[in-house]
Amino acid sequence: MKIIKSLVYTLACSSALVAGTHWGYTGHEGPQHWGDLSPKFGMCKQGKSQSPINISKEVTVATEGLKEIKFNYTTRATEIINNGHTIQINVKDGSSIEIDGKTFDLKQFHFHTPSENQIESKNFPLEAHFVHADKDGTLAVVALMYEDGEDNKVLKKLWSRMPHKAGESNRCIMPAEMFATMMPKDKAYYRFNGSLTTPPCSEGVRWMVLKNYSHVSKAQTEEFLHLFHHANNRPVQPINARKVMK
Repeated sequence: MKIIKSLVYTLACSSALVAGTHWGYTGHEGPQHWGDLSPKFGMCKQGKSQSPINISKEVTVATEGLKEIKFNYTTRATEIINNGHTIQINVKDGSSIEIDGKTFDLKQFHFHTPSENQIESKNFPLEAHFVHADKDGTLAVVALMYEDGEDNKVLKKLWSRMPHKAGESNRCIMPAEMFATMMPKDKAYYRFNGSLTTPPCSEGVRWMVLKNYSHVSKAQTEEFLHLFHHANNRPVQPINARKVMK
């Protein structure tokens, strides 16, 4: 399923997806109500391949043909945005991943606390989503979990630049070399078909959740959480007939 190109730049929760329709993570605009807020959000309650999910032994299958993700992150980050739902870092054109014989260009990455996806029913304090799109607008997301540990130097740089008011942005000159330090050396992953984790919850998204983690200090997680005053994660969704490849 192809996702229209306009979704590429707004996966990280911009309410501009549907003009005039407000959504959030708490109260009457929270995830359990998204499907009722607008007809355009119908997939949030009707979809059968929704994200995030709990990756458990019961749903994973070993797949010999699961090829490695070829990362080609060569360009810098240019802008950091507070869109009212998350902190999003936009990336200059030229970085990409290759999977399934296709090239997916890196558009942006953003964060959720606690993690949206779970592994064996465990939530992590922070999860990053690296959002890519091919030439037709089809999306591929690489998810990186963060576990409790020492201060993360890359996050320290990003957090120092993140705007504290919704709708604001700052310049964020993050060199391509820094992207390599964000990722674990072993990039083994789980793979499944899913959706956007924010309205309109469109399906047809390739999800790749890395099996190895980075680290974040509790103080850094709390700083991010304090920015929005509440968690910004969608609860896990039914797996239905899907299997997770590993």
